[in-house]
Amino acid sequence: MLDIALTGSLDLMIANGDFVAAESTPQHQKLLLLAQPGDIMQYPDTGVGIQTFLNDERDDMVTEIRSQFEKDGMKVTSLHINGSQIEIEARYK
Repeated sequence: MLDIALTGSLDLMIANGDFVAAESTPQHQKLLLLAQPGDIMQYPDTGVGIQTFLNDERDDMVTEIRSQFEKDGMKVTSLHINGSQIEIEARYK
């Protein structure tokens, strides 16, 4: 999926005075993980709110990640949590 690209610090990526369009699936995944429910006014139920799961059960976190990615139109093929690392394979259908 192509979308306006963001930098690693989530600023708009601009080249030659114009927005950069690029493959955006990893960017969408990062934004879904970071967004708290209620952050996106048009879609108040959107967002995993990964910070809220720091001391919670991993099963709840995995369930919420899968749910949010699938609501966004992705098919999650694998999801593993190793310590503080989250490895996700998901692509838009």
